[in-house]
Amino acid sequence: MKKRYSNLNNVENNNTFKDLLKWNKERRSKVKDLSINIPHAIHKKINEILENKHLTSYTWIGHSTFFIQMNGLNILTDPVWAKRMGLQKRLTEPGIPLAEMPEIDVVVISHGHYDHLDFPTLKKLNGNPHYFVPIGLKSLFLKKGFQKVTEMNWWENIEHRGIRIHFVPAQHWTRRTLNDMNTSHWGGFIFQNKEETFYFVGDTGYFPGFKEIGERFQIDVVFMPIGAYEPEWFMAVSHISPEDSVKAFLELKGQVFVPMHYGAYRLADDTGPEALERLLSEWEKRKLPVEQLKVLSIGETVL
Repeated sequence: MKKRYSNLNNVENNNTFKDLLKWNKERRSKVKDLSINIPHAIHKKINEILENKHLTSYTWIGHSTFFIQMNGLNILTDPVWAKRMGLQKRLTEPGIPLAEMPEIDVVVISHGHYDHLDFPTLKKLNGNPHYFVPIGLKSLFLKKGFQKVTEMNWWENIEHRGIRIHFVPAQHWTRRTLNDMNTSHWGGFIFQNKEETFYFVGDTGYFPGFKEIGERFQIDVVFMPIGAYEPEWFMAVSHISPEDSVKAFLELKGQVFVPMHYGAYRLADDTGPEALERLLSEWEKRKLPVEQLKVLSIGETVL
């Protein structure tokens, strides 16, 4: 029997099939404006990042996919260039076409859900990246033909070509088939070099682990999910709301908040602009410094 993984304090997503039917009924009664989408960057820096071998940078490709450059390495988080997610068509094009991406050195996968682990995308990546995945996922990668794969458990860390990669907890769940519920773990990744620390949160509900992560690390940039939270009675255990994402950021004591996980796929009832509006409202309500919130356009690079 395969091992099943769980959240801190054994918090579970206990939604039933009846709850799913209730949500679908609610969803049919809601009218949402899907004509307004998250904008693309006007001034792209593709040439600069293609040629960059020394400076630290990050580019939002869309959803939970970031292209990070650190210590001369090209890193991708949860690479997904898929045009559809289930029955839903992608709402916004990726910030950089997949064919234009440089060779990738490192890929991290937060968990096995299809909007975070897309094998058709991985097979098209340039280069021969090393994959860092949650414990329980390596066998699937090997089955798919990927050989450079390292599994990690919560709080483990590995030094890789000048950067230290940590795998930290999140509150979520995972499934790819009928029989593999939670047979692999989920979490976030922290990238450290001598100058900076980046935290890719992954996919999560709000949970006490943010406080512990904030105590263990001095975090410069937090890539934080803000979307797929509505209806909150159904989603809250697994998907953080914009308001709680700000609360989590304060507990992390990070320097810069970069929102993600909104605007590319309609995974819940909220829209990308709604998620962003609620984030901005909460930021203003708490009177937080405007320079600490870095809302990126799709394809925008911070270099």
